[in-house]
Amino acid sequence: MMLCVPMFVGAQTLTFTDHEPMGNMRTQVTRQFFRLVEQESKGRIRIDHHWNGELSSSYDAYETVREGTKADMATVVPEYDSQRMPLHQLFKSFLAGPSGEAQVALIRKAYKTIPELTEELHHAGIHPVLVATGYPVGFYSREPMADLSALKEQTWRTASFWHISYLENAGATNKRIPWGEQVSDSLRSGAIDGIMVNIDSGWDIGAHRAAPHLLVSQELWLGHIYLVAMNLDRWNALPPKDKRAIERAASKTYKAMGKTMDESYEQMLQQLSNEGCTVRRLTHEEVSDFVTNVRQSEVQERWVKKKESEGTADVRRVFEKLRSLVQHSAKRKQ
Repeated sequence: MMLCVPMFVGAQTLTFTDHEPMGNMRTQVTRQFFRLVEQESKGRIRIDHHWNGELSSSYDAYETVREGTKADMATVVPEYDSQRMPLHQLFKSFLAGPSGEAQVALIRKAYKTIPELTEELHHAGIHPVLVATGYPVGFYSREPMADLSALKEQTWRTASFWHISYLENAGATNKRIPWGEQVSDSLRSGAIDGIMVNIDSGWDIGAHRAAPHLLVSQELWLGHIYLVAMNLDRWNALPPKDKRAIERAASKTYKAMGKTMDESYEQMLQQLSNEGCTVRRLTHEEVSDFVTNVRQSEVQERWVKKKESEGTADVRRVFEKLRSLVQHSAKRKQ
């Protein structure tokens, strides 16, 4: 049964843009959040949502929402603006992390206990109203791999500067290729042996058809933060009751997010299997060994020192707090 929310005369409309098409796990979560915003505000707020890059590309989303002319809100990926949001890059530095409800809880706690994260966004002119991540990372390969040690002396493609370092430390060569059809072509031609990417992005470009062997683990969290962010001036101008309505809507969204993520992950793996992809789930020990073998701590420390030398304030404190949260979450799982 559809819930009909009465719209008040003079209700305000917030324009939102997302770079992905409506329909995948993350965008469905965002759409549900908007329904709850309209419900919790009793119709005082309406969201005019635009998908598939209609108003802004993923790389332009930050500028779009910061300027606040074409859109009041956007899905902002901090990785695409690493110079202005350096502290947010630390999430993806962790190869392994919690999944489902535990992942949602960790991210919420991070923003509650590490004020520097929100301060960084406010300094950049935006306010986070909902924080989500995507599917876990997977390794799509042209040929079967017994385990991740098979990466040695192969040529792979990944995008994150963190993942490039980890692939190289595993003995692989990273080849820079623009995302999309060129990656699929390179897999088909054998120019690359595989790709390290969140499993849904691999699905989107049909990577599993040219690289039908997939190693996965929910522990290989993407760490790729997707912010539903609002123009800071627009947020500050909202009446307190509307801010509270948005915060209540976010809280309700978070409560359902973990289950949605788990169910969607299993559905995605089933879809891949149905398409002929061979899926093998890595064990906890394999993931732990990979994190050690690619020298994650060494790579993180080197990056933190570099940012300190460049004058990035609070980077070590934020790193240590976030590392503590990730480690604590791992211990609770054990």
